[in-house]
Amino acid sequence: MRQHDIVINELDALVNIDLETRLPKSNHRKLNIIRIGTSGALQEDIPVDSFVLSTYGLGFDGLLGFYDVDYSEEEKNLAKAFLQQTPWPFAANSPYFVKGSNFLKEKLGDGMHKGITATANGFYGPQGRSLRLGAKVPNLNEYLNRFEYKGNKITNFEMETSALYGLCALLGHEAGTVCAIIANRFSKSYSKDYKKNSGSAHRTNPA
Repeated sequence: MRQHDIVINELDALVNIDLETRLPKSNHRKLNIIRIGTSGALQEDIPVDSFVLSTYGLGFDGLLGFYDVDYSEEEKNLAKAFLQQTPWPFAANSPYFVKGSNFLKEKLGDGMHKGITATANGFYGPQGRSLRLGAKVPNLNEYLNRFEYKGNKITNFEMETSALYGLCALLGHEAGTVCAIIANRFSKSYSKDYKKNSGSAHRTNPA
């Protein structure tokens, strides 16, 4: 999350701030930013070695709480529904939803699963895992699996998308995420060759 805050803000500065005057340029330049990565599926009907395009990022990281964000009604309603359906520990960051780029979804999403990507700020406790430290919500994945709002379901879990979508939306850029599914947490299946699978995702380019 920290690196996204740096990278996206500084990418935007390179194209939209005059580096001599340090003032915003009069003409805004829009970037298309696509994350390609790996992820674990949260729905049994999403097989390993398939691809998921993120329609929304569900952020558990708290990053956007430090920015002035005007969420859409749909994003607000998704967050409200999530809190109603999940025993969220309110001492933790308030979850938020950010919609991905419709433009990139149309360009990239043919033949892919589509859904909400839950985005954690860590690998163990924030994703319901534990070694010696107990997770605050140990059955978090079950709640994510069951969440549904107007046909929207949470399809996968990773650590990048919500910050990417949120910052790009605030700065006026298009953002999309495509994840190769290397494990399914509910069918207990795992990719036998995730590097090959991830490589084919890298060959998916917008026209």
